[in-house]
Amino acid sequence: MSNKAVINTEQAPAAIGPYSQAIKAGNTVYMSGQIPLDPKTMELVSQDFEAQARQVFTNLQAVCHEAAGSMQDIVKLNIYLTDLSNFAVVNQIMEEYFQTPYPARAAVGVKELPKGSQVEAEAVMVIGD
Repeated sequence: MSNKAVINTEQAPAAIGPYSQAIKAGNTVYMSGQIPLDPKTMELVSQDFEAQARQVFTNLQAVCHEAAGSMQDIVKLNIYLTDLSNFAVVNQIMEEYFQTPYPARAAVGVKELPKGSQVEAEAVMVIGD
């Protein structure tokens, strides 16, 4: 017996491989990494880092809502950056999407990301009691 449910929304980009946008197990939602794809075109929104970071958080927000949660329900956030000098910009944009208490977070510098993205984020959300 499994209490695992697939979370999928057209408001976030479709999976570009053999994975789900998110999986809900009990009251925990494990969200796959989101890159800055426009859900309608499946293309990068821009080459501008700030625009890319905003789209990543917008995509995560759409998955949160589909799972009956919100960004405030995220307890762990992992961010991957191809250029760690953009770290301050990520902090600034996070303040637009999150309020205190902020989720636990890791920010990791990586060589490259899918589709030439400059940023990717994945999250774990706990909803309900």
